[in-house]
Amino acid sequence: MTEDVPPALHPPVALALAKAVDSVPAEAALPGGSRYEPKWDGYRACALVGAGGVSLYSRQGKELSRYFPDLLKALAGQVPPGCVLDGEAVVWAGDRLDFDALQRRLVASKASLPTLVREQPASFVAFDLLAVAGHDIRDRPLEQRRELLEQLAADWMPPLNLSPITEDRAQALRWFEELHQAGLEGVMVKGAGQSYQGGIRQWIKVKRRESLDVVCAAVIGAMDRPQHVVVGLPVEGGLRIVGRSTALAAKAALELSAYLRPPQRPHPWPEVITETTLNRFSKDKGPVSLTLVEPLVVEISADVAWTGNAFRHSVRYQRPRPELVPDEVQLPDR
Repeated sequence: MTEDVPPALHPPVALALAKAVDSVPAEAALPGGSRYEPKWDGYRACALVGAGGVSLYSRQGKELSRYFPDLLKALAGQVPPGCVLDGEAVVWAGDRLDFDALQRRLVASKASLPTLVREQPASFVAFDLLAVAGHDIRDRPLEQRRELLEQLAADWMPPLNLSPITEDRAQALRWFEELHQAGLEGVMVKGAGQSYQGGIRQWIKVKRRESLDVVCAAVIGAMDRPQHVVVGLPVEGGLRIVGRSTALAAKAALELSAYLRPPQRPHPWPEVITETTLNRFSKDKGPVSLTLVEPLVVEISADVAWTGNAFRHSVRYQRPRPELVPDEVQLPDR
């Protein structure tokens, strides 16, 4: 009899989530001991391999199957029916992850998709197993699920891959310092004794962050009481909006306001932009009003996720840098 996906795991599947912290936790921080994995920069994808075929779903429950025919073929050929995998769909460009190439899959027309699949093939990196041989194993501890996943993946060939894991914090710290060169975002930490709890922030994520200088050319809110910094960088000969900060603390807002001045010359930005200018993944298409200011260099902390020529996530304002010249700020090397 051919095994099928357990009824409790019919899509959409609630996937386990992670809470963000600023440093890699100790080896005994989570139940059963911490297990460390690289944090992949791709699309979270739940792969359901059933008797009737394979499907891929995002963390939000959107079906991704039609965008990744290469992954469906590999999963159907290498994973037996009755399995549900949690992992990440990624695209490599040489020895570095290419999130832009991955994103192009989701906006490609039916006619152009085969070319993308051929020229920029995707990979699937599995890091958890929710069902095997038709049995729901989410109540088993991670240690047992991982052992079953390793057995399942023993004969896999690309584009299917098993995410590495370690219980050695020193190794995790080396990953954290070194793997960002390949486009990975940081480290995930999970408890070896944890069951799989969909929709719960039971795991920990530590994103690598960098401090860099950018140009503040607008704020959201009043000039004497800014709420967010809107930052720009030189792109294709102009100052382009590349993101905004998280909400400013009262002390930081007061400090920054002392340096803000009305524009002294024609400004490169409009007074009203769309939300998607600040966050290209936002479902909110509404307008955002900017308070334009004379460009000022500020220091921010940003994670390494970068899409096109913009920060994918909000940045953290650190301090003003009035001693620096805005025209001398450079686009960071990504």
